[in-house]
Amino acid sequence: MSSDTQDRAGAPARASLLNDPKARGLFYQIVVVVGLALFFWFIVSNTIHNLQRLNIASGFGFLENTAGFGTSQSLINYSESSSYGDAILVGLLNTILVAVIGIFFATLLGFLIGVARLSNNWIISKLAYCYVELLRNVPLLLQIFFWYFAVLRSIPGKREKWSLFDTFHLNIVGLRGPAPIFEPGSQFMFYALIVAIGAAFGLSRWARKRQDATGQQFPSFWAGLGLIIGLPTVVCLLTGVPVHLEYPVFNETGPILKRGFELGTGFNLIPELLALVLALSLYTAAFIAEIVRAGIQAVSHGQTEAAQALGIRQGLTLRLVVIPQAMRVIIPPLTSQFLNLTKNSSLAVAIGFPDLVSMGGTVLNQTGQALEVIAIWMAVYLSLSLLTSAFMNWYNQRMALVER
Repeated sequence: MSSDTQDRAGAPARASLLNDPKARGLFYQIVVVVGLALFFWFIVSNTIHNLQRLNIASGFGFLENTAGFGTSQSLINYSESSSYGDAILVGLLNTILVAVIGIFFATLLGFLIGVARLSNNWIISKLAYCYVELLRNVPLLLQIFFWYFAVLRSIPGKREKWSLFDTFHLNIVGLRGPAPIFEPGSQFMFYALIVAIGAAFGLSRWARKRQDATGQQFPSFWAGLGLIIGLPTVVCLLTGVPVHLEYPVFNETGPILKRGFELGTGFNLIPELLALVLALSLYTAAFIAEIVRAGIQAVSHGQTEAAQALGIRQGLTLRLVVIPQAMRVIIPPLTSQFLNLTKNSSLAVAIGFPDLVSMGGTVLNQTGQALEVIAIWMAVYLSLSLLTSAFMNWYNQRMALVER
């Protein structure tokens, strides 16, 4: 066969290969993968070269070195002699603490405001409307500054206090109250709490199956709450109450420098934590309120009319008919708000709260390990976001409609 004949035979084959969508897609995917590999190779090699030029050792061995700085808020034993790894762990735990407290209060307040937006009472509805429009349109950082500088910095000094029921006290040092002190034998209370939570969960599943089979309701929420509170209380009494409250001690007399609360008495929530939780909760609640309002309005009005025709009270209609159906619309955007609150907690560095970014920034400034510290930041926030998303996706699947 001549070369002209071979060229004419190969041309249709090449044309058909170029016109094949699968072949083109495979070719473009290979090009993209190779391009990304070359890009990351350039970034990594350039970073290694710069670190060597600046005589900065790479790796995470610096985490074992002594930190040499303290912190105002720690959930674990930490001092200036602790390591950089402990310092970052303190920041991580503080970030998780703020996220958990903020999500709880933002969700609770957001649901209340969202339902209030749909109230037939004109005053309640307009107050909820003003709350949403005011807080969601003011930058979060400004709200943090407002609570920290304008509110919590204008309260009494460290030698004075505002008291509530002579139990909780507030001054510029923070919010103080009684701290529980656990004695030997108190571990049985925690075991009882774990058993009670498991029993409440099992009771809820049994009540749901019973209702599906017979249509009869069982007060599983109140029964479960009674188990969670009652069982540890009974165990506490049987073991001789192995826990007591330590109240904060306030010195009102003596030398002026020694007046104020004694260190190590009661618990203390520092102003930075209070300002951050208040700002995050109130700000995020405004967005959650709109999500709840939209979710409730997405439920067909015929569902409410059917419940009213059956003689179900308005409160029960909202709790048993409307909200369960609205949750299928609410959960996906609610997940995004939870993620935003967790990531927005990094603004704590603006008021000096020792969160992950603040503690990591101090470690970075002292060690110069910018690449490693930033990698820790990214890994932590990515992990927290993925865990939150996984939990909310699991909950969303449980709330999804199941065809029979």
